[in-house]
Amino acid sequence: MKKGKKIIIIAGIVVLLLVIVGFTVHQSGRNVTVVQTGKVLRQDLSSTVSASGEIKPKTFVNIGANAYGKITRLFVKEGDWVKKGQLLAQIDNVQPEADVDANRASLEAAQTDATAQEAGIEASRAQLEKAQSDLDHAKLDYVRAQGLFKQQLIAKQDFDAKKATYDAAVASVAQFRASIAQYKAQKESSERKISQAQAMLTHSRDVLAKTSYVAPYDGLITNLPVREGESVVVGIQNALGSTLMTLADMSIITAEIQVDETDIVNVKLGQPAEVTIDAMPKKIFHGTVSEIGNNAIVRSTGVSTSQSTSASQEAKDFKVVVTVNDPPQNLRPGLSCTAKITTNIKKSILTVPIQALTIRQRGDLETKSEGTVQAAAPAKDTAASKEELQGVFVVHGKKADFLQIDTGITGTTDIEVINNLKEGDEIVTGSYKVLRTLRNGSSIKIDNSTPKKSEES
Repeated sequence: MKKGKKIIIIAGIVVLLLVIVGFTVHQSGRNVTVVQTGKVLRQDLSSTVSASGEIKPKTFVNIGANAYGKITRLFVKEGDWVKKGQLLAQIDNVQPEADVDANRASLEAAQTDATAQEAGIEASRAQLEKAQSDLDHAKLDYVRAQGLFKQQLIAKQDFDAKKATYDAAVASVAQFRASIAQYKAQKESSERKISQAQAMLTHSRDVLAKTSYVAPYDGLITNLPVREGESVVVGIQNALGSTLMTLADMSIITAEIQVDETDIVNVKLGQPAEVTIDAMPKKIFHGTVSEIGNNAIVRSTGVSTSQSTSASQEAKDFKVVVTVNDPPQNLRPGLSCTAKITTNIKKSILTVPIQALTIRQRGDLETKSEGTVQAAAPAKDTAASKEELQGVFVVHGKKADFLQIDTGITGTTDIEVINNLKEGDEIVTGSYKVLRTLRNGSSIKIDNSTPKKSEES
């Protein structure tokens, strides 16, 4: 019995010691926070801006109706490649052709009249020269007759005959001069008629030309909303005209994206970009920023703020165009895409994981060593105590101390650290719940094992 009692007493002492040890461990672990940690690394870092949009050709044109009429022929279909100058569509042109023929005939008639009047001028000039020659001869005879008549060497009848011949020659010269002036006036009138007929012919030819539609450049027919037999109308001030088709120059392809207003300040012309297209997964196309919009676009309406009559507090975007350097042949306008623009690259800089960053108020950092908050600051320091500071928790032994830092560019998962940290420093990176509530100087326990899915959720 004595041996059995001895065993029971020893067993009781062991149990008591275990209870004491367990209680001590439990008490010591009550103020310990389990955290995950990482290292301050030196690496290359790039900041990017991502935005979505759609594929568009850099140059495209909506070919609209230039005249009212019925479509008699469509020479292309959607998806066709066309060459510059190729005939695309034909509108009923019977009346315009008739007008061209009529105006051409009027022009030819006016030109014929002008030619006849020019000939009349030349004939009258020849007759005028002959009449002038006759006048000179008659004048000599008349002057000679005057001398002879004064000397009474010729009869008055002969003198009167010479004078009549001279007067007739003068009248003949005057007549042909008047005829030349008349022909010149008629010619000027014909020339004005020619100009008028030419203008009318140009007008009718223009109207006729507007019934035929040709390709302004090589490209792809991307939209063809009309059919043969339909009537089309031209646009007026408050109404759009009919659109026959859309022609796109596919030699230069762009991704037109909408960048958030908070990111647009980092986007510059010439920056490289990677474009992914929803219809072509797992393929990355490269490009450069070629255009940046100057006016904000209200996200909900798509209307530029410069066209809005009232101020809006809604989210806004800016249009950015990325020219794709290596577009595939089967690319189609309108495909949804996403562009990731590289706005900055830095080599061999200190970085920390983005999730390690946290915000604390200055007053919350005035803690005792065991992590309890000290007495509140005086009222005059209330504003200063509420100042928000950005920083990370640095691991010092078994404690985590908050350290204010300044940051630079932001990458996908890491952010640049400008000061107060050095390579290899261990910092608290998680979990998010712990970082949100962790206090300056708190006791910690490091557990970097992979969390279970239930814990992650």
